[in-house]
Amino acid sequence: MYFKKLLGEKCYLSPLNLQDYEIYTKWINDIDVSLGVTFASALMTPEQEKEILEKLSRAEYNFAIVELKKDELIGNIGFTHIDFINHTAEMGIFIGNKDYWGKGYGAEAIELLLDFGFNILNLHNINLKVYSYNKPAIKCYQEVGFKEVGRLREAKQIAGQKFDQIIMDILEKEYKSKLIKGLVDKRNQENKK
Repeated sequence: MYFKKLLGEKCYLSPLNLQDYEIYTKWINDIDVSLGVTFASALMTPEQEKEILEKLSRAEYNFAIVELKKDELIGNIGFTHIDFINHTAEMGIFIGNKDYWGKGYGAEAIELLLDFGFNILNLHNINLKVYSYNKPAIKCYQEVGFKEVGRLREAKQIAGQKFDQIIMDILEKEYKSKLIKGLVDKRNQENKK
């Protein structure tokens, strides 16, 4: 079961459903899927994935990405680390269902998370890490507003080739709220009546 915590036009973000561990196990063991993230070398059993999902669900801000019309799980997104003193966070996203790749679901999920991070959690800087071979992800992050701020050169080796790890970020002032600011403005207008 999923709950519409943050609602977009194509997808919504929901608290994680622990019953989805077998779906995640299938995705993580698909080399085509896992190559785009940090755990391509992991061999994951359903039991191990269930433990990871339980841990993620206890962490404060991890969400399932669910396709809106079909209520179908397509991945997850969340903050892997939050520094509430300095108002920064690192985010991660994972679209495991390949049927939804390249169709704007990842970008919309990121925008929902950014809206939540900047307008509810009062973050100032949200950053992420991506490998240089993951061109579709880099393009998606740039379209949402992330900028490259640094690199760890040749930080990843796959099939005898070396790739950079790219660090990208976006500041609160660079992000234009599409969801939460509109809801707050609407409530303010209603209160003035």
